[in-house]
Amino acid sequence: MMAWRDSLQRRAWRPYIEASLLLETRLDEDLRASAGMSLMDYNVLLILSESPAHRLRMGELATRMVFSPSRLTYQIKVMERRGWVLRQVSPEDRRVHHAVLTATGLEALRAADPPHIDTVQRLFTDDLDEEELHVLARVFTRLQDRLHAAPGQADAESGAAVEPDRSDR
Repeated sequence: MMAWRDSLQRRAWRPYIEASLLLETRLDEDLRASAGMSLMDYNVLLILSESPAHRLRMGELATRMVFSPSRLTYQIKVMERRGWVLRQVSPEDRRVHHAVLTATGLEALRAADPPHIDTVQRLFTDDLDEEELHVLARVFTRLQDRLHAAPGQADAESGAAVEPDRSDR
């Protein structure tokens, strides 16, 4: 078995993790400067804008954001103060709350889109050819699907070891 240090897997992983963190930081900084919102604000607004009736159960939104319920509650409260979202109790089940995109939130998203899209293109997609974009779309869609599977199920289905050997690091 080839050592992790010398593997193609590591040579793919290291630049990926560092570049993805740098990209996320730069996108966040740009959105704060150009639109007065964080990348997390933008993502909440985007997800809600794509949801039926611009609303989503808080639990589902937390899952999509990869947030704990308490972290999402805090995020929504901050965004409520800005008038971008509302938190509403479900009429069918009073234990369920929905995050609802407001008209002001939709306007904020639409205003943020042009500079944000320019930044995404400048920092990420403009340097990729069409085939590379197709490969990235396939790879990250497949990875996203695996990671959204039930915990442990993705590892079992892929045949990945639950506890990899770390002796060669």
